[in-house]
Amino acid sequence: MQRSLAAFKEYGKTPPTQRAAFLEQIAAQLESRREALVATAHEESRLPLPRLNGELTRTTNQLKMFARLVREGSWVEASIDKGDKDIRKMLVPLGPVVVFGASNFPFAFSTAGGDTASALAAGASVVVKGHSAHARTSEAVFGAVLDAIRESGVPEHTVQHVLGPGSTTGKALVMHPHTTGVGFTGSFSGGRALMRYAAERERPVPVFAEMSSINPVVLLPDTLHKNTAALVKTFAASITLGMGQFCTNPGLLLALESPALEVFLQQLGAEVSQAQAHDMLHSGIADSYAEGVKDMLDQEGIAVVQRGTGVIAKVAAAVFLRNPHFREEVFGPFSLMVVCKDKTEMTAVLENVKGQLTGTVMATEKDLEDHSDIIALQATLAGRVIINDAPTGVEVCNSMVHGGPFPATSDARFTSVGATAIKRWVRPVCFQGFPGHLLPEELQDGNPRKIWRLVNEQWLNT
Repeated sequence: MQRSLAAFKEYGKTPPTQRAAFLEQIAAQLESRREALVATAHEESRLPLPRLNGELTRTTNQLKMFARLVREGSWVEASIDKGDKDIRKMLVPLGPVVVFGASNFPFAFSTAGGDTASALAAGASVVVKGHSAHARTSEAVFGAVLDAIRESGVPEHTVQHVLGPGSTTGKALVMHPHTTGVGFTGSFSGGRALMRYAAERERPVPVFAEMSSINPVVLLPDTLHKNTAALVKTFAASITLGMGQFCTNPGLLLALESPALEVFLQQLGAEVSQAQAHDMLHSGIADSYAEGVKDMLDQEGIAVVQRGTGVIAKVAAAVFLRNPHFREEVFGPFSLMVVCKDKTEMTAVLENVKGQLTGTVMATEKDLEDHSDIIALQATLAGRVIINDAPTGVEVCNSMVHGGPFPATSDARFTSVGATAIKRWVRPVCFQGFPGHLLPEELQDGNPRKIWRLVNEQWLNT
């Protein structure tokens, strides 16, 4: 952390063009090592090669997206007021930050993943705490980052990498006085522990933790009746994708009781039972999944629809509302159908579901007209609301929000995917009465870079 602070003092002042080139160089180094990186990740994580190749492409695309963002410049929210006083404002990096690698994404949410990429784009230095589930992959990715550091001429310790238990190494990193922010994707218990550590510091720091989500999916009656086969295919694939090891896995389904619902459940169970089984990422996740399924199925009033590659169960809405355990996440290919008598019960179930990453509505035009209140309710629960698509795809783009109210994340105002993920690692600073030569480049008059700035309440591309 001492080396990270020293690096930040220099890296935080690097020109945006150099910072962008550094991010692009990391992407190029990863691409040049693709075959070896994917092979190592496959051996460690048991994830299939096509999935890992796609994830590595997503990782390089994230780096390139943030490089474009840094070059364009508007993300700093530069504003200038020339009234009685000369007052100017922009976002500046926090300082050294700690990023925890995720077990279920060896590339996209780990050493050079979205947290690292967005922090480097902001001008922060980064210490990565690699995940033990894919330690060799993490170290190999870090080797690519080191070569990018040398090629780009940024400070030597702009990015560092350590391994060790979260309860000791991770805690020490979060508690260190030089740490200014923390990024984490993982379990609810892990995220809460990091939040406690950060709060116990003499100077508390923000922890941006993505932790737990069951991603409620509402299947409205008209589409359930008319599109049964398509809905079965969509959600059988979504529930079992990657053995359910996605934070956006649809763990909760809601529908009104009807003959169409019974047909859907029967076909969904059959489809899930035919899905190909794979090993889970590591024994810890497999054991937790088995224990979570057992605990869930031991609850009074639950009925098993299908148990095989995945587990589909159902429960009456009235029973669901009496038992908070039904609102807990089972990380893996598990989904619980809540059968509601009417819209009132469906509304009550949604109102009792905690904060989520996603909320989905499957509907025809008639359903949308008849249930606009259900759609509005989903928007209060989740960071991303979806109509007529499975929640498991998280596209890397400017508009994506991968966050949501607690316990989905520790702070619903931010996202860990998309361009605005950079906002986690910055703070606003106002510069009043500064001579021009002392101002940051983005706030100087006649700035040669073309960036959008708010000048006397008008946006100008100056």
